[in-house]
Amino acid sequence: MTTSTSAPDRPTDRFRWLLADTWTIALRDFTHWRNRPGIMAFGWLFPVLMMTVFIALLGGVFGMATGGSYLDFVMPGILTMTMFFGLEGTMTAISADASKGVTDRFRSLPIGGLAVVAGRCVADMVNSAIGLAVTALAGLAFGWRPDVSPPATVAAVGILLLLRFAMLWVGIFVGLRVKSQEGITAVQVLVWPLLFLSSVFIDTATMPRWLGTIAEASPLSAAATAVRQLLGGGASPGGETWFTDHASLLAVAYPALLIVVFLPLSALCYRHLRR
Repeated sequence: MTTSTSAPDRPTDRFRWLLADTWTIALRDFTHWRNRPGIMAFGWLFPVLMMTVFIALLGGVFGMATGGSYLDFVMPGILTMTMFFGLEGTMTAISADASKGVTDRFRSLPIGGLAVVAGRCVADMVNSAIGLAVTALAGLAFGWRPDVSPPATVAAVGILLLLRFAMLWVGIFVGLRVKSQEGITAVQVLVWPLLFLSSVFIDTATMPRWLGTIAEASPLSAAATAVRQLLGGGASPGGETWFTDHASLLAVAYPALLIVVFLPLSALCYRHLRR
């Protein structure tokens, strides 16, 4: 790996130095993609597998609950799930680097800690964009035909990528704090209840009222509902409630709050990391 030997003094030079080191770290991750294409392909296709299960096998039952086209209802949820699942890949990779001493080697090199984290962010966001495109194309193959304007499409993609960016910082923090594979597996198990306790797959109106309210308040529900509203995904889950009425606002506010909390925590954890 090529890194700068010393940090330059001028602000413009420091910025170029940061960009160069960030790109070096990102290239390291891209090289890992090339060395394990099967794992990367599985990560991109897993949401498609989930889509097949919920649309082809369970779509008839869930479609009666939504009162309309289940495909139009669930596709925004599947896209939201795709961004949420990126959390697992981030925290697994970060934990593996920390447990193997790779992170400590980075800290011993003349490379800024921000560049290490930023490089991971670049690679993970590119990975997520590919996964999002693959999932959307699979949805079109299943017959999904969102009839929306380009600005609405751009806004929906922006909400989804913002959610992924927030999950990225959560994943970095968890990966730095939980170094063992057993600990990461325990956290991964918790991902599934959070996913199902939302309006990603099913209308919250079918749940008990108290449970439906909790599900509607989920950041995943906010993102899925906002994307449904932008892409014409049918009636809002749970009917007209405060959470559905303000879904677009919450879909931005929730990720912003997560970034504000976990970005500095991740930076602090990286700075004080010990083997």
